[in-house]
Amino acid sequence: MRSLRIMTLALAFAAGAGSITAAQSPVPQPHSYWHVWVDGAGTTHQTKCDFRDFSPLSLGKGVEPIFIDRLPETPVHVVIAQFPKGWVGQWHENPAPQWIIPLSGRWFVETMDGHRVEMGPGDASLGEDQGSKPNAAGHVGHLSGTLGDAPITLMFVQLDHKVTLDDACWNK
Repeated sequence: MRSLRIMTLALAFAAGAGSITAAQSPVPQPHSYWHVWVDGAGTTHQTKCDFRDFSPLSLGKGVEPIFIDRLPETPVHVVIAQFPKGWVGQWHENPAPQWIIPLSGRWFVETMDGHRVEMGPGDASLGEDQGSKPNAAGHVGHLSGTLGDAPITLMFVQLDHKVTLDDACWNK
């Protein structure tokens, strides 16, 4: 049995697989994010999307590769903001297309279609609700606020691009 295993490893190495067989090779897993977007009528929505375009990247000789998904957009500003417990904003659009990443605490985002999503550390949201139009209640963009008995600290990575209407999950 041992000689069969050695012969299998030798054949895999000779075939260019190195010391890890294809069955043992790590496979990147998708990671979800929420996308706040605007349809052609000006109503905002939230869609759960996935980062899934991962490519291997070597960090050096002898180091097992990691997987990265390079996003095409260039950050303009990175802002860290803390909102007190119990804070609820007014209906508004994001000031710019931006990634919103909770660092601590919990918060919610509600879009004009009535979809409410609650998020905390490990979640991410892409806010692209610029260009929304007031609905019958006068709401534009989204409503957001803190949840629970603690403040929330958010990281905003503001981007330099124009929003495309009717385009959920732009990182397809």
